[in-house]
Amino acid sequence: MIVAERLLPAVLGLALAGAAAAADPGRGAGLYEARCGACHSLDAHRVGPLHRGVVGRRAGSAPGYDYSPALAAAAFTWDAALLDAWLKDPEALVPGQRMGYSVADASDRGDLVAFLLSVSRR
Repeated sequence: MIVAERLLPAVLGLALAGAAAAADPGRGAGLYEARCGACHSLDAHRVGPLHRGVVGRRAGSAPGYDYSPALAAAAFTWDAALLDAWLKDPEALVPGQRMGYSVADASDRGDLVAFLLSVSRR
């Protein structure tokens, strides 16, 4: 049982990594512009915080942005799996956050996350 408990997160991580590899960051760029661009930018805060470099950044920590108390207190660092969970249901991931938008389609989320990964590595 203990071995299974330790292996499950690793297996899930590999599955998510495989899904991210199959995702299309180019399509994600278009989705980002169409669905996220009204509130977010890669390089400047708007209604929501900037996104360049989000992968690997502690949640609620982009300098100069006024986060909700809930997100400012979040104790995790953004990665592909957390971004997918956030886009699927922000309130489920961080109760009390202020983003009122979600992305139901898993393929769209995968492409958006692939795009965010690509702009975080630059």
